[in-house]
Amino acid sequence: MLITVIIPCYNENKTISKIIDKILSLKNINLQIIVIDDFSTDGTREVLKKKISKNVDKIIYHEDNKGKGAAIKSSIKSIKGDIIIIQDADLEYDPMDYYNLLKPFKDKSIKVVYGSRVLGRNVENRSTLIQKYRILGNYLLTKFSNLINNQTLTDAHTCYKVFDKDIFLKLNIKEDDFAFCPEVTTKLSNINQKIFEVPISYHGREYEDGKKIRFSDAIKAVKVIIKYKFFN
Repeated sequence: MLITVIIPCYNENKTISKIIDKILSLKNINLQIIVIDDFSTDGTREVLKKKISKNVDKIIYHEDNKGKGAAIKSSIKSIKGDIIIIQDADLEYDPMDYYNLLKPFKDKSIKVVYGSRVLGRNVENRSTLIQKYRILGNYLLTKFSNLINNQTLTDAHTCYKVFDKDIFLKLNIKEDDFAFCPEVTTKLSNINQKIFEVPISYHGREYEDGKKIRFSDAIKAVKVIIKYKFFN
């Protein structure tokens, strides 16, 4: 089974090599790695060209900054794998979790797996107020998503979304930014596709470290859930 790893990347010159090395160090997984540089301006492109291009299957360079969803869409024509994993270019999510994320696909009835940052985790151990607000925000967004989509997810907005290729292509992603995330979750609900969750590790970073998602993205997530549930 070939696994296609899609890595949207924007201004991650400090982490992109490390995350690629982590993926390449995985044993017994047949990988296709696609990196999409979303018009980075911090030297990431130079790192990709000089250090990474020979170690991955394809690098796509955007000529302007389009967003995470647009980066994922740019990869679609190059996908060869049977299973698709979305991987952020930072170090918040650990590729060692691929083993747990892929295991459920041994059951042929399972077509979509989400990696949950909540399952098996004591979120109360977070130390800063900002981190606690993020946890609360993710909790509320997940509850809203579950209510509208009639799902029982614990972490609807996780990066680690893993798809059977046929299901992934059927979703016909439209959103260009972080809103692709609630878009696909809602579309999976619309086609009555069950989402299986497994616990993953998570090492959140702060805005000064390069974190990009903002409160405005949460507001848009609500709008996008409503849009694809009731108006598409």
